[in-house]
Amino acid sequence: MVTFVEGPARVSVPATSANLGPGFDSLGLALDLRDELEGEVLASGLVVEVEGAGAGAVPLDESHLVVRSMRAAFELLGEQPPGLRLSCRNVVPHARGLGSSSAAIVGGVVLARALVAGGELLLDDGALLRLAARIEGHPDNVAPALLGGFVVSGQEDGEWYAVGSPVDPRVGAVVLVPPTPVSTEVARGLLPETVPHADAAADAGRAALLVAALAGQPEHLLLATRDYLHQSYRRPAMPESLALVEALRADGVPAVVSGAGPTVLAFTDGPEGPTTRAVLGRTPQGWWSSHLAVDTAGATVRTSA
Repeated sequence: MVTFVEGPARVSVPATSANLGPGFDSLGLALDLRDELEGEVLASGLVVEVEGAGAGAVPLDESHLVVRSMRAAFELLGEQPPGLRLSCRNVVPHARGLGSSSAAIVGGVVLARALVAGGELLLDDGALLRLAARIEGHPDNVAPALLGGFVVSGQEDGEWYAVGSPVDPRVGAVVLVPPTPVSTEVARGLLPETVPHADAAADAGRAALLVAALAGQPEHLLLATRDYLHQSYRRPAMPESLALVEALRADGVPAVVSGAGPTVLAFTDGPEGPTTRAVLGRTPQGWWSSHLAVDTAGATVRTSA
């Protein structure tokens, strides 16, 4: 029989950027911008509170993505709690290509495990990754959200895999976030069913180079982030984002569409470095921008004890 912990548990989950140019549906990077979740088992009922991103727009019932993810994890753990309180403080912007849904899913499954005594023995990180990837449908965002850092992930013969790869400490990122969202469904709907073999081969080579560039040769990031498979097809949904990517790249800055967009991510130097300052200075009017370090911790837990 499952024993639930007394008092609240708190989980922090990072934003993530997937694809990173050529790594379509396979490469993801955790960024130091974190949603905070708090959960507690109650005697009965469901209470959901949301502040920050999504407040007033997301549902406050069983259909909330964090709640659904918690329910799925509790199912694997063997028992649903009699009641549940969930508080979310969201800073990862929604529908901008920074992994807000993955943060919700990973936050939910990790929080559910933290609310069960001995939960890590019943459900290890591998099981959480498989569950989160199944809920999301692909692992490129949920893997770095759970594990932190730069992760290569995918599916083979029905099994999910995720392998961490190092990131040179000189590498940072600037995100430039437009005010208007674009849903992942809309962005994916613009992609063709087939692409030329030459484009697929070029993307495979760039993705391999990107792993090496991030690991210790950042001077190759401009070449390594060239994409042939998805970004240009998404131009109708985010013309300003693609124009900014092209303008930055023309000036030698390794810029990409973050995930399904419309956020633009540019690899830069440190928070006060000249490239970072130059990119931040090109933020379009009405957009939000920030330098973000690579997050290496992934989802973290803190209990009341």
